[in-house]
Amino acid sequence: MSKDENQKEMIEEETPISETQEKEISLEDSLKTENKELKDRLFRALADLENDRKRFEREKDESLKFAITGFARDLLSVSDNLIRALESVSKDALNENDTLKTLFEGVSMTEAELKKVFEKHKIEIIDPQGQPFSHHEHQAMFEVEKPDTQDGTIVQVLQKGYKLHDRLLRPAMVGVAKTAKPQS
Repeated sequence: MSKDENQKEMIEEETPISETQEKEISLEDSLKTENKELKDRLFRALADLENDRKRFEREKDESLKFAITGFARDLLSVSDNLIRALESVSKDALNENDTLKTLFEGVSMTEAELKKVFEKHKIEIIDPQGQPFSHHEHQAMFEVEKPDTQDGTIVQVLQKGYKLHDRLLRPAMVGVAKTAKPQS
């Protein structure tokens, strides 16, 4: 260091900081701190806003996806009745009566069209015959002793279940196999 620089440092060290300068330094530090806090609050508010936007978007998508739930549930009984009507007619009766045959064909076409509409709107039929029982999709109505069938296997479907996308509309009503108890 040169003599001039040493003298300048000594003078600066000896020269007391004025009260005004101290206030300015203190004010500058407090402004920096406040600025930092405000930036932090701004970033947190922006993150909260983005999270809310994503949540609202997800809720909107779900609302659109499941808006037809009530209507779809109402149509399930219509589908069940069409299937029951088709199952109630014997083949002999169809061969003997042309009017009944025409009516049967009309009901059959209506039921097929309803199935297409269900597929279009992502309504899936649950037909669990022979599958393991799942309390998420099935409702056990009774148990049947079946020694040749694994415990918990569905052996009879009383009423098919339905899903809308991945949400259950109606559980399948089923009969479940159980092993026979040894008689003593």
